[in-house]
Amino acid sequence: KSNRKRMAQVASIYFIQRFVRTPQEVADELARREATKRRPRPSDKRVWASLEKDADDVIKTMFEEAHKRDPKHKKAWVILVDGNKHQLHLARSLVKKEGVEATIILDLIHVIEYLWDAGRLFNAENDHAGCERWVEEQLARILNGHAGKVAGTIRMQAAKRKLSKTGAKTAKDCARYIAGHKLYMDYVTYLKQGLPIATGVIEGACRHLIKDRMDVTGARWSLEGAEAVLKLRSLVSSSDFDDYWIFHRQQEHERNH
Repeated sequence: KSNRKRMAQVASIYFIQRFVRTPQEVADELARREATKRRPRPSDKRVWASLEKDADDVIKTMFEEAHKRDPKHKKAWVILVDGNKHQLHLARSLVKKEGVEATIILDLIHVIEYLWDAGRLFNAENDHAGCERWVEEQLARILNGHAGKVAGTIRMQAAKRKLSKTGAKTAKDCARYIAGHKLYMDYVTYLKQGLPIATGVIEGACRHLIKDRMDVTGARWSLEGAEAVLKLRSLVSSSDFDDYWIFHRQQEHERNH
């Protein structure tokens, strides 16, 4: 109902093989100009979703699982985020507190969404091709390590145009987002190291874990009921349901006998 919505917190952890690419290969893939290389698929994936718990609890659970999987920290840890300030603060704090080395990377797809917001301001409404070319040019610069210059370009072009108050705010937000997160946008290095730069796993989880069940037309959920359904769906998605059901039956037997 109106004003009665809650934000679900979703996290995932998985293993994936390194996948070395060049900025141009990524740009071509996103523009669908070339067939993509056969990319490695995530393995041993586990997901969490909660409406009751806040981001602090969900991210802490993710770190606990990471420690269980790699107690001696022999693997490379990568944390993909969407730029949420609180989320970033939690990730940085836990990395420092837990004494682990982890690379925090800003999801490239979120960056592209901001570029499209800016591109629509600087191109005619019906000039989709021009807007697409502008986005591709700025994306190529970002992939090659020039995020700060892209933010400057957005500010400069916004200053030259007579944008509406809303348009000026959109341009300012886009430039601020890119400039404020450039520390986590060293895509040249990430690609050379074969690290993932997009949160496809978590975006997919948000869709099939949350929206496909919670967002059906006419649905109304109690908090307890929604939380229970999300836990069960998370167990199924993580291939943990069979083990959970054994535990569930053991607990039920103890309660009844």
